[in-house]
Amino acid sequence: MTKRFFLGITGASGAVYGYEILKALSREGEVYLAVSDGGWKMLKEEVGVGRAELERYARAVYENSEMDSPLSSGSFRLSGSVIAPSTISTASKVAHGIQDNLITRAASVALKERWPLIILLRETPLSTVALRSLLYLSEAGAVVMPASPGFYHSPKEISDLVLFMVDRVLNHLSLPGVLKPYGEG
Repeated sequence: MTKRFFLGITGASGAVYGYEILKALSREGEVYLAVSDGGWKMLKEEVGVGRAELERYARAVYENSEMDSPLSSGSFRLSGSVIAPSTISTASKVAHGIQDNLITRAASVALKERWPLIILLRETPLSTVALRSLLYLSEAGAVVMPASPGFYHSPKEISDLVLFMVDRVLNHLSLPGVLKPYGEG
């Protein structure tokens, strides 16, 4: 059976994380993508890509307002869900059960179905309110992953730092990474 993944890209800075995760997940199965209005803006400004580039890697690309997509139902079985990058607003909505757009609905479906859900957070510093929301997400079964790349693999370029985080996401979905494992030079 083909693996299917959901990827949501929100308006947080760091759209390159979403784009690189999309490319990596597409090598492992079908990716169903939802992009917020802010996500489209960040993809254009930070990465220089639009819908056509995303459609090369995604099985389907949805606007965040398309609540009637298959992603809104638990009967559309997924192997994992990722929001990358995630705003604290999106993470907090998911933590509190607010399902006012496709990204928050698909994440809520992942939680209720007990599918892997990874929230790659791009926000700093974090308020007490935000930290409580992230705790709720963790307690509900989500993996909250701040976009904090490591430096022990001796990165030479920004892309090395981005791919470090892509690997962390893939590892939490039990998928092979894109970088050599630490210690393998």
